[in-house]
Amino acid sequence: MSWNLDNSHATVEFSVRHLGLASVKGTFHTVTGEVDLDEEDLTRSSGRVEIDVASIDTRDERRDTHLRSADFFDAEQYPTATFESRGVRHLHDNRYEVDGDLTIRGTTRPVTLSAEVSEFITDPWGNRRFGVEVDGEINRSDFGLSWNQVLEAGRLVVGEKVRIHAASEVVLAGAVAA
Repeated sequence: MSWNLDNSHATVEFSVRHLGLASVKGTFHTVTGEVDLDEEDLTRSSGRVEIDVASIDTRDERRDTHLRSADFFDAEQYPTATFESRGVRHLHDNRYEVDGDLTIRGTTRPVTLSAEVSEFITDPWGNRRFGVEVDGEINRSDFGLSWNQVLEAGRLVVGEKVRIHAASEVVLAGAVAA
């Protein structure tokens, strides 16, 4: 069955070290996605998520403008980042691993994400929905996000490891907006 991410209940967040000291966090505000779901066996499901990279928000407009530039996401030439699943493995309880292909700046790499899936419910408006939260980590240089500066003692302005956390409600296609 076909399901869609509920954009009003979806977030994609990331964190990366700044100056080797503390993590800076950011959010992408515009996220869409579809899931072909088998409610009886989630390992037979697949999905695709698309992120509008220009919707980035780190609470600093100057930094956000730099992140949209060719030094990082190059949002003008590569307006979206995508994740397309290739396989789902059940670990235990409501926990899964999702293998897929992440594409940023036209570069595609395999990524494995940890996922936690909620129960399926019928919301007050009669729509079938469930929740999913995923976590993972990537090396930003693997995707051409390589701008940096080396500071004293070899510290980098921007860390290489990027932690990703996404959460969304997913609703059966054709549902009424809540």
